[in-house]
Amino acid sequence: MTPRQLYGRAASAEAVTWTLLILGMVLKYTGVSEAFVPVFGTLHGIVFLAYCVVTCFVWVDHRWSAGAGLLGLASSVVPWATVPFERWAARAGLLAGGWRLAPGGVSPAGPLERLGAWALRSPVLAAAAGVAAVAVATAVLLQLGPPVPRG
Repeated sequence: MTPRQLYGRAASAEAVTWTLLILGMVLKYTGVSEAFVPVFGTLHGIVFLAYCVVTCFVWVDHRWSAGAGLLGLASSVVPWATVPFERWAARAGLLAGGWRLAPGGVSPAGPLERLGAWALRSPVLAAAAGVAAVAVATAVLLQLGPPVPRG
């Protein structure tokens, strides 16, 4: 999977879960049902974290500027902004080509690039580690409570 394909899927998934969360809130505040908000909210939170991981991974591999990387992360906070950001990044060449740190590519410089190169050499193990990291972060955040205090 190319960086553009991975990033496009992550951006689209994040936008879809924003839609579900907002739909759940509409259903709650119109009196239909409150049951959807926790389900859609948790799903959105998981995909939000995964999008942030993918953004950081592509940022490191493609050596994005700090501004581009931070804008990519910030786009996840605004409903549906990940898709326009991904399209802009593609047009700007930020998602062009293959993986720079893939086997046979450039030698990694620094700990983040070494981590990225390892992930590209061991994609199944890296995906499992990413899923585990998102699961742990989700569990911690669920223990801390919702992002907006109740009541």
